Amino acid sequence: MKIALLGTRGIPARYGGFETFAEELCARLVERGHEPTVYGRTNNVGRPGPLYRGVRLVVLPTVSHKYFDTLVHTCLATFHLLFHRHHVALFCNGANAVFTVLPRLLGMPTVLNVDGLDRQRKKWNAFARSWYRMSEWLTKWFPTAVVADAAVIQKYYAETYGRKTHLISYGAPAHKVLTKAALDPLGLDPGGYFLYVSRMEPENNALLVVRAFEQTNVPHKLVMVGDAPYAKDYIRRVQSTDDPRIVFTGAVFGDGYHELQSHCLAYIQATEVGGVHPALIEAMGRGAPVLFLDTPENREVAGGVGLMYSKDERSLASIMESVASMSTDELADLSKSSHERVRKRYDWETVVDRYEELFCQLAGVSHSNETASRTAR
Repeated sequence: MKIALLGTRGIPARYGGFETFAEELCARLVERGHEPTVYGRTNNVGRPGPLYRGVRLVVLPTVSHKYFDTLVHTCLATFHLLFHRHHVALFCNGANAVFTVLPRLLGMPTVLNVDGLDRQRKKWNAFARSWYRMSEWLTKWFPTAVVADAAVIQKYYAETYGRKTHLISYGAPAHKVLTKAALDPLGLDPGGYFLYVSRMEPENNALLVVRAFEQTNVPHKLVMVGDAPYAKDYIRRVQSTDDPRIVFTGAVFGDGYHELQSHCLAYIQATEVGGVHPALIEAMGRGAPVLFLDTPENREVAGGVGLMYSKDERSLASIMESVASMSTDELADLSKSSHERVRKRYDWETVVDRYEELFCQLAGVSHSNETASRTAR
């Protein structure tokens, strides 16, 4: 099948969860004999070659603006798609619901991955929040199918709009990376640091994490990984700390990112908006004990294997101090539980199976025939 993916910044993944999802899903679809195309933005991926990991790339211009970047690019990508027929088109980001109807009217089934309830993000003004709410409403009619990555999001769309969704989560590798090249330049020792990874925007609570850590007396470091293109004032507040134990790395991708996850003492998840957060399940897959903010989505992912804290500095500081004083065996138990949960629930191949099955169903192709054909190849 020819499968188009729209709505992300493109691949190679250099920004966030949707980009990682696009790369991992489409590279595996290539391995299964499909022909995926990922639409990317010139302000994120530049102009690479025509293929990456076997995935066809179409890089189009956009407007580098907080409110219009995604919409302008997805609009251009959609019109390009109308003249380049695919068996199915997957749109990422609920804000793009309006664009899913045009390909569908021309006979191309469309799938919308809505992610979380992005209208709750503090960075959006009243217009943007209204657009997101309208987009939620449009999911009732415009896309052929809707994907939710968390049961709590699936329940929301069913109860609020009566829209049936397919529950397909993100995936993550379930093994540690043994190399440690990224640690030395940052002055880090394996097991000697807490790790936070996220875009540094208010609803991701980077400032809460920094201030909570400042209240501890632990000998470990805190590594803050992330950046954000439209949150410079907030990032300055986060980085204004005088605590020498806190290390800011900016955005980190590839091997360095995997190494930081694999060798941390514990991973801190502080997001309060969104569905399944890829960084959380990736850290769990690397065997990191996780400390997570009490939200329905985070409980769904890490409940039962992680340590939960409420949204106040003292609550998180107390759990950090508790983890820092744990025995080797206690930490090993938490690590094993994290790893096993990802291995059983968030395996990438299982995720791709679910998407492939959905795409085949929408395109009128037998999934069993696709599997048999792939086995024969």
